[in-house]
Amino acid sequence: MGRTNARARWRAAAAALLAAGIVVGPVAAPAVAEDTIRQQQWHLEAMHAPEMWKVTKGRGITVAVIDSGFKLDHPDLEGQFLPGQDFSGSPGGVGSAADGHGTGMSSLIAGTGKGNGGTGALGLAPGVKVLPLKINTGKVGSIVSTDFLGQIGQAISYAVDQGAKVINISQGIDAVTAYPADVTKLNGIIAAARDKGVLVFASVGNEAEKGNPVEYPGALPGVVGVGASDRNGTVTAESERGPQVVFVAPGMDMIAACTSPTGYCKSHGTSDSTAMVSASAALVWAAHPDWTGNQVLRVLINTAGKANDGSGRNDLIGFGAVRPRIALTDPGDPGPANVSPLPVGTPAPSGAPSPSATAPAAGSAVPIPVETPTDVAAGAPSVQPKAEASSGSGSALPIVAGVVAGLVLVAGVVFAVVRRRKSAAQPDVAQVPPLPSQQPMGAVPPAPPSYQPPVPPEDNPYAR
Repeated sequence: MGRTNARARWRAAAAALLAAGIVVGPVAAPAVAEDTIRQQQWHLEAMHAPEMWKVTKGRGITVAVIDSGFKLDHPDLEGQFLPGQDFSGSPGGVGSAADGHGTGMSSLIAGTGKGNGGTGALGLAPGVKVLPLKINTGKVGSIVSTDFLGQIGQAISYAVDQGAKVINISQGIDAVTAYPADVTKLNGIIAAARDKGVLVFASVGNEAEKGNPVEYPGALPGVVGVGASDRNGTVTAESERGPQVVFVAPGMDMIAACTSPTGYCKSHGTSDSTAMVSASAALVWAAHPDWTGNQVLRVLINTAGKANDGSGRNDLIGFGAVRPRIALTDPGDPGPANVSPLPVGTPAPSGAPSPSATAPAAGSAVPIPVETPTDVAAGAPSVQPKAEASSGSGSALPIVAGVVAGLVLVAGVVFAVVRRRKSAAQPDVAQVPPLPSQQPMGAVPPAPPSYQPPVPPEDNPYAR
């Protein structure tokens, strides 16, 4: 199905939302004081980041982040960005970051923690440089870019020309929405990038419970697809499954810089986990600059936290939970420089949903994904947080009821949408509202349940 039909469906969905008087966005909710932003970044402790940083912080490696825009002057990211490029065709340039998604991914990779009085959000590889490449991803209530995969292809080619070693794509589009010709062209561009030794990481998607649709570019053969897991190493229910999954990585309750009034957001999803694997590759490559991309990837695969069922890989966790600490301390043999460690000859998944997924019943509604970042703070007194422009100022219940009713009303006309995985946040100690005790309904979908742990619970999958 072509983009023209997808565009029409989006117009109908947007019209129905407006007719119903629905505003989908964050709402005010009770809040409680929390620890500092950095202390809430559980993944840094779980992955033993301070120990890794004694060996390397990723210095000398450029990670290209292909995303929706970037807040270039965020305190945690000042000095981390290289001159980027805007492929979106939208006004504002690379530094226009309406939704904050690209900022969050950059923060998870390369944040310095200099914001919030020096206790801001740290990236897993704070020594790398980020090449910001803006594309038009579309948003809820708007038309999906008609050149989504084309812009990604342009950005990949540019990143390779600029010397990026790692490319992070925390974006995706349903295979059924993409034109086959666009997929074929992008596949060729990615193959060319891999031939030049560049590693391309992409999220596999957050719709496992909604039919588990295949998403591009994450499902293309030359891409390292990444799923999400929680602090226990348990794969999240939203993380998609299939042969495209190569790794899982932290992707639940993630704290990062963003464009909210507080400057920090909290989120979950395979976008975040993709940033974790991109940063892991940068750390290993910085420690072994003479290695090729194939060798870096092979070591990450060999040192990943494996499934406890004895399988080498499976469609839930791929080769396992990424463990850069083990890759740095006990890398083993990196293997041949010019041979990819990924399975050879495995075709990209078809556009049909995975048969292992529970697809919606015929005629059932497919809701619009709503993943607006939640503004968060640290160490502030327990008060009501300030409502943002699109927020409700009173009880959240009427707004939630309206959102639910509106989504049910328009869900039947929505068929395909660019998947977006955002990060939600935390602000300055005394000048911003405190961290909500829970995600406000109607703003960010509540954290989904998890599957059984893929590794023994006594084994930290990210560090041991």
